[in-house]
Amino acid sequence: MEYYLLIPFLPLAAFLINILFGKAFLKDKAHWVAIPAVAVSWVVSVMTMMEVIGGKTLNQNLYTWILSGDFRVSVGFLIDPLTAIMLIVVTTCSTLIHIYSIGYMHGDKGYYRFFSYLSLFTFCMLMLVMANNFMQLYFGWEGVGLCSYFLIGYYFDKKSAADAGKKAFIVNRFGDFGFGIGIFVIFLTFGTTYYDQVFAQAAGFATKSYSFLGYDVHLMTLIALLLFCGSIGKSAQMPLHVWLPDAMEGPTPVSALIHAATMVTAGVFLVARCNPIFSLSETAMIVVALTGAITSLFAATIGLVQNDLKRIIAYSTVSQLGYMFLACGVGAYTAGVFHLYTHAFFKALLFLCAGSVMHAMGGELNIQKMGNLRKFMPVTYWTMLIASLSIAGVPGLAGFFSKDEILWLAYSGASPVGKLVWGMGTLVAFLTAFYSFRLIFLTFHGSFRGTHEQEHHLHESPKSMIIPLMLLCVGAVAAGWVGIPHLVGGGAHFTEFMRPVLGHAEGHGTHSEEWMVMAISVAVGFTGIGLAYFMYMLRPDLPGKLTQQFSGVHRILFNKYYVDELYSAVIIRPTIWIAKNVLIGITDAKIIEAIVNGVPAAIGGFSQQLRRVQTGLMHHYAVFMAMGVLVIAAIMLLRAL
Repeated sequence: MEYYLLIPFLPLAAFLINILFGKAFLKDKAHWVAIPAVAVSWVVSVMTMMEVIGGKTLNQNLYTWILSGDFRVSVGFLIDPLTAIMLIVVTTCSTLIHIYSIGYMHGDKGYYRFFSYLSLFTFCMLMLVMANNFMQLYFGWEGVGLCSYFLIGYYFDKKSAADAGKKAFIVNRFGDFGFGIGIFVIFLTFGTTYYDQVFAQAAGFATKSYSFLGYDVHLMTLIALLLFCGSIGKSAQMPLHVWLPDAMEGPTPVSALIHAATMVTAGVFLVARCNPIFSLSETAMIVVALTGAITSLFAATIGLVQNDLKRIIAYSTVSQLGYMFLACGVGAYTAGVFHLYTHAFFKALLFLCAGSVMHAMGGELNIQKMGNLRKFMPVTYWTMLIASLSIAGVPGLAGFFSKDEILWLAYSGASPVGKLVWGMGTLVAFLTAFYSFRLIFLTFHGSFRGTHEQEHHLHESPKSMIIPLMLLCVGAVAAGWVGIPHLVGGGAHFTEFMRPVLGHAEGHGTHSEEWMVMAISVAVGFTGIGLAYFMYMLRPDLPGKLTQQFSGVHRILFNKYYVDELYSAVIIRPTIWIAKNVLIGITDAKIIEAIVNGVPAAIGGFSQQLRRVQTGLMHHYAVFMAMGVLVIAAIMLLRAL
């Protein structure tokens, strides 16, 4: 594995070359630096995966980063089965999205800058997943957050994009604050931030408590929940989910790379990596499971009525991330990571297909203004259809295997909330299938509802965009085949591969119960597809009638439960009021300005008065001298007495 250092540092080199020399020398050729770098990184990741499959792992410190007293941190790398899977996900998606960006970003004036940011993001994400300690993980964590800000606000002259970038950055600060405190508590508890040393000691602190404000707080619960704060922010779970839908203001390749396949899964990766800590706290596990299930259902209901093509897929992302946390919360860490792995392919494909549609429609995103696009965009149609079938859980495709594994282990596991979250997850499976095919039918079927000019310019995307779609389509179909369960004749190879790191969650039900859970999940998926077909193909008048009849419910869902408005009223507007009236109006204007301007003004006033003494008249000076002599004489007489 000596070559493993090429994996993160090749994208870093590509970033440095493009950001330093791109504007002057590369311009529209920046992809010739970025794509080979990330492609070689992918090749090395595959080689590394082969070695891990062969039984090799690596935990090596490269050099000392921070040394202060007992606090020692190195830049180090841990390569085990979990890291290997994440390397494949990150480098595969990044490579294909880099290629796709050639056609999508063609002619953009910031072409070199865009590829610079993509390469920097890839480097930071790889440093995050390859870290062998919490400090390096935090470096990569904040690095991808910074790149997210750059890429969401890439069109910085567009106010909505600039606002979305700031929103993502600020909302994540709330979660990352808790995450940072969690790392401090880990160091204070274990005396180190290295994974192997922390996890080896964790069981010894299983019963330890910490006294806080007169309350005894279970130490492992405290650490787990603080770490989970970071996951809630980065993976857009309630109540910090609001940034991700707005992040669609960035270019579509950004949505695919950062907000579907890689960055937003960092929170799931964190929980899975820290499973020795989370598993010691039933309270933390319940919180993770319920947060995931509630977020999944919440986002799925919003996706039912949205009309913005990318926002529908964005809410789908929030929902599917909830599925992953649901799995981790019931102890099925392997199932959660398996869904992370399959989701990366079909969700990246959905976003890139959306970009292809936007490319043909001149930037139009409203699916109510589309229709019959399959006639003009057959490759985009079929790849997006397969991705939608996969996310809907149709048997044989990638999404079916990972989703079914989660539902079965939630139903049959030992978690006290297992049956509850299974029911919620099953309902989400129905809603997901419905809104996914609502999108397909409104976008690609029926008659075209856009303008004549839009219809005249409809065309399939260039090869640089189409080829990544077809390659991701293979993943959307076959990625799940590495985890076919024993029940249907598979070897559950993914589960066995992950066992050394994530353990294995055992279901406690019978085979007949497992068949029942599988049958229900498949049935609800097909029911959702069938209902969407009935409403949008056979009875296209029905959605309008239902909207009128249930206008109140529709308004709440369409406005995303008014969460943004609530945050605006409770947090944003009071903060702005305090800033204007207290910080600026009182602290700045009356205190700071009074000191800064008042002291010079007082000195100036005193100087003006003192200046009057200097009249230039001799008799005035003689009077002052005489008065001085009298004062001195009076003082001497008083002392003599």
